[in-house]
Amino acid sequence: MTTAVRWAGDRLGYHFADPGLLDLALTHRSASARNNERLEFLGDAVLGLVIADALYRRRPDAGEGLLSRIRSRLVRGETLADIARDLGLADLVRLGSGETRTGGHQRSSILSNALEALLGAIYLDGGMAAAEAVVLRLYAGRLADLPGEEALTDPKTRLQEWLQARGEQLPVYAVKHVAGSAHAQVFEVVCEIGSLGVVVGGHGASRRTAEQDAAQRALAEVLAAGGTPAAP
Repeated sequence: MTTAVRWAGDRLGYHFADPGLLDLALTHRSASARNNERLEFLGDAVLGLVIADALYRRRPDAGEGLLSRIRSRLVRGETLADIARDLGLADLVRLGSGETRTGGHQRSSILSNALEALLGAIYLDGGMAAAEAVVLRLYAGRLADLPGEEALTDPKTRLQEWLQARGEQLPVYAVKHVAGSAHAQVFEVVCEIGSLGVVVGGHGASRRTAEQDAAQRALAEVLAAGGTPAAP
């Protein structure tokens, strides 16, 4: 029994009838022309359906918009990569020499794609019921602790809604500094709320993420201060 087959049985709780599908799911395009991209396509659809069904049953109170936002949070690449790391998937993915040298085994996009490919392989090997069982096992903790609507709203939106509800000035964002090379930039953004005398900074790999970071810090500051306007 190969290491990958044992791993699938121990960590996924699934035993492949066709180990060749497992091997294909773990093969990145940098390693072979015969790789996991088609399985990834299939697994993405399987994952989306299983999670949509689980949310529909677990949140009968939620409308379509909220269900869609929760599903997006659960199936996004970042979440998949976290699950893959917890499973130890990085040690099993087959990469070409170039990807290996540049740390591809820890790259979130490679790990998330490999996990989707595994789900596609399980679907082909054992059918929808088998794939659903694995998805629900992997997502058990997350499905038991689903985020509320507020947690799914980005910091800029929450800050704007909080200010509008109290008749305060809306925040103004400005880029103060950009550092790093073109492929590894760090943005420094300032968020200013004039009526409250709030000026805070944020950082991120893009202007958008830096603004979100600044908004989160500004929201924390006005909530901690009770939202009291600054003295003239």
